[in-house]
Amino acid sequence: MDDAQMDLQSLANLFATTYNPDPNVQKTGELQIRKIGAQEGMLTALLQIIASDGVELATRQACSVYLKNRVHTSYILPPSPRPDHVPIAQSDRTALKANILPLLAASPSRSITVQLAATLKDLVAHDFPDRWSSLLDDVKRLLGSGDVREVGAGVVAALECVRAFRFRQKADVLPSIIATLFPTLVTIADGMLNTSPSQPASQEIPAMLHLILKTYKTAIIVNLSSHQQSPESLVPWGRLLFRVVGMVVPVEGVPTDEEDRERCEWWKAKKWAYGILGRLFHRFGNPSQLPSPMQNEYGAFAEHFVTTFAPEIFKVYLHQVELYVSGQAWLGKKCQYQIFQFFTECIKPKSTWILLKPHVDSLVANFAFPQLTFNASKQAMWEADPVEYVRASVDEYENFSSPASGATSFLLSLASNRTKTSFLSMLQFINTVLRSNPTPAQRFGALTMMSVLGPFIVRHPDVKGSIEQFMVQYVLPEFTSQEAYLRSVACEVLGVVTKAGITWTTEENLNNHSRAVALALDDRELPVRVQAALAITELVVIHDSVRNAVSPQVGKVVQDLLKLSDETDLDILNHSMEAMVDRFQTELLPVASQLTARLCESYLRLAREGLAQQKETVPDSIDVESLVSDGDDDKVYGAMGVAKTIGTVVSCIDSSPEILSQVQEVIIPIIRFTLENKLIDLFDNMYDLVDALTFRLRAISPNMWPVFELTYDLFKSDAVDFLDEMLPSLDNFVSYGTDVLKARPDYRSKVLDMYRTAMTSPQLGDNDKINGCKLAESMLLNLHGHVDDQLQDIIAIAADHIDKGETASFRLANLEILVNAVLYNASAALHFMEAYKPGFPRTFFDRWFAAINSDNKLPRVHDKKLSILALCKLLEMEAGAIPEGLRDGWPGIVGGTLNVFKTLPQAVAKRKVLEDQLVDGDDDDDEDETRYLNLEGEEDEDVWDEDSAYLEILAKEGARLREKSEKAETGDDESDTSDESEIEEELGFFSLLDNINPYVTFQQALQTFQNQNSALYQAATTMLTVERQTVLMEVVTMANQADHS
Repeated sequence: MDDAQMDLQSLANLFATTYNPDPNVQKTGELQIRKIGAQEGMLTALLQIIASDGVELATRQACSVYLKNRVHTSYILPPSPRPDHVPIAQSDRTALKANILPLLAASPSRSITVQLAATLKDLVAHDFPDRWSSLLDDVKRLLGSGDVREVGAGVVAALECVRAFRFRQKADVLPSIIATLFPTLVTIADGMLNTSPSQPASQEIPAMLHLILKTYKTAIIVNLSSHQQSPESLVPWGRLLFRVVGMVVPVEGVPTDEEDRERCEWWKAKKWAYGILGRLFHRFGNPSQLPSPMQNEYGAFAEHFVTTFAPEIFKVYLHQVELYVSGQAWLGKKCQYQIFQFFTECIKPKSTWILLKPHVDSLVANFAFPQLTFNASKQAMWEADPVEYVRASVDEYENFSSPASGATSFLLSLASNRTKTSFLSMLQFINTVLRSNPTPAQRFGALTMMSVLGPFIVRHPDVKGSIEQFMVQYVLPEFTSQEAYLRSVACEVLGVVTKAGITWTTEENLNNHSRAVALALDDRELPVRVQAALAITELVVIHDSVRNAVSPQVGKVVQDLLKLSDETDLDILNHSMEAMVDRFQTELLPVASQLTARLCESYLRLAREGLAQQKETVPDSIDVESLVSDGDDDKVYGAMGVAKTIGTVVSCIDSSPEILSQVQEVIIPIIRFTLENKLIDLFDNMYDLVDALTFRLRAISPNMWPVFELTYDLFKSDAVDFLDEMLPSLDNFVSYGTDVLKARPDYRSKVLDMYRTAMTSPQLGDNDKINGCKLAESMLLNLHGHVDDQLQDIIAIAADHIDKGETASFRLANLEILVNAVLYNASAALHFMEAYKPGFPRTFFDRWFAAINSDNKLPRVHDKKLSILALCKLLEMEAGAIPEGLRDGWPGIVGGTLNVFKTLPQAVAKRKVLEDQLVDGDDDDDEDETRYLNLEGEEDEDVWDEDSAYLEILAKEGARLREKSEKAETGDDESDTSDESEIEEELGFFSLLDNINPYVTFQQALQTFQNQNSALYQAATTMLTVERQTVLMEVVTMANQADHS
């Protein structure tokens, strides 16, 4: 950028306008920046301004934000850049790499450091090691400097170097960064711990310590490098981690407020130390749980770690818990959670279980149980934000790193993996608490623990008989407790044991509990009402007597649920609503329209709020990682839940087309709102509704056609990759809207255009092309006589793709478009194929008959029927219409058809089995009891459970994908092996062919063939093998039976 255009001062003044209070000044400045932003020298100038102490801090901050964004969007060129995209000039790239580290060392504020660090990460990701060989030496020099600011910059730089490659599966770049920088980092961190935490510089010291530990943890997300596995690295880092965990932070070094203390640098450092030790054990150091693909690389390390390191970690953690429980030391919530995680990991391996076993009872009583009692922070949350309280207590994902969820996981793992040793003693503990005159807060803890263990208790042979007595003695009285939180937990326990299958010996006990819950639906406290709604749902689903008792008031119960749902936006209440609608189909039929209208109002409110959130721009200073865990998607998830409930209502009023038609008119506006506003996250749910409505009504109402038009427009613009979700609805538009499509050539053109786009768009793969083929097939089958104008185009598109595509399923779908064209109009189809390319009909017949004569190339019932019916059309052609070049092959058509008939009965039987399984599968909800209790085998052996098996599957799949991508890089990929993987029956797929009897059709076609082409008929029947003659007799018998039935 030459000086004549703009000097540094003017440029700084220009950036100062971006935070000017006058929006007009701001806008003008931003436009000017956009105009000159891409000029060469611009970034070099910004680096100088950021380094200049004479410029106002806010201006330097604005420059650093711009720098970060420009590097992020333009340093690495996207594969298909926009036309106005200007890459960063080479001179600016050189200046960036030369200045970024000194700038970090001189950074005047944390917020500028954050922007520069993000910039550095992008530079490293793109240029290291090939185009920036001096980087590690430069970072090492900073780390070795005597100046604390340079060391600080070196620590930030080390973290960014690791973050740039943290998710890289291939261990090619990260190991060298680790081996070069980590020995220096551990030495620096060790030195810092020798400084007393209360020294004046103390906030800089723990901040650097926290970043060093964060760097280590970031480096072990995917792999543990051979350097980190070696004693030279493991011993000093291990010693450092134990020191940090055991370090006593003086009171004067930390804030007095507990939440502030949790966030202060010393406790952040502790949190990362706990996190590293947990990660090392969980992923790399636990031999009995190590997935087999990782054995080669980490087997020896794991054996070493579990025998030498794990017992040390256990001892250190136990000591921290003892200090905390006895009130001698404070322990942050995140650290408590990490300790619970580690203890939970110690339960399954024999070697660590033996260490843990003697301490289980005291850990349950003194460390886990107190997390479950009702305490001041729960009380504060209940009063300040009851909805948040409910969310934290019912939604396990909402609160996943809290000590209470850590304690819960610990208790669950003990109950399921070490049932013989721990289970009965935990129940004994609950009973002891409840018998020893507990405070209300302790009663709450005991009942919460009961609700955690409920599914196990109901299944345990020794205790399931006594659970009813427990409910009557300890739970029922709490429904009338003074404390609202006890009323709430009483509902929760009842819901849990009902779902788990408690047996009531007397109807009276069941009635007393269900009446208590029904009253709790009107409790003045919201959390009680929510738990009551969840519990009454479980009771209604399982017990007919409760269902019948609720039946007269079901309208009120559903209104209560709707109101609660609107107050809380809790997804779990949508499940309750679905269960209620399903269980009271008859009762709710008369109010189905009103119910749907209420649900649609809720949906629209959530969708509008979700839309408003999408339109808010993201501020620049936010760290990307904090966005990942943001809860702003709640509204969209809430809307998804309500949409599913609307779907349940639709499926429950199948029996009444009149009511379903009314309900459809209520739903169409929310579908249009979602599509018009391009709420892409909700498209899936909306197309489920369109599919359900149009399929169940077997008709397209006039108000539904605008949805078809919107779908076309969206597919051609923002939602090209949503064909999978759109297809069932589009198929219904074609199948059940035939009269409109026959009268509207513009609609037919739209369907054809979607087929063409699906087949030719570079961003769509084989699966979308298959969907495109299904759409074209639907047109050819349903619009007979009305696709004449489009037939030539369809044939040309399919012919273009005859040998393309990576999967067998696409090649078959594409071939079948040409088969459909023959079925639609045989002579026209063959004429257009010849016009496409002379001799092409022969190519088509070769491909088709290769499929017909193989064992598994036409695997599904639909494939076989389609080929049989199209071959029949060929047999019915008049002699003169058969193309000359194909006449010699014509007699083979009869034999080919019989070949397909030979395997048709097997395919039909196989499909029938699948259909029966689908029906049975709906009823088969019995859960595997072994998932809950481990009553088999030796008491202290290693445990390998469902979670272990799941991690094994994930690791194997990860290894397979890595191998595949590495082969692809080296060009060895022979991915044609998946070629013949089985093409499954599509049970939800219906077509016009389903109602046609192929045996009768073939018998009639054969008769026509004999009458019109007796010579060819003679040739065809004479060349039949004995096997085919037998098949022919069977086909004729089947046809005669069908005629007589």
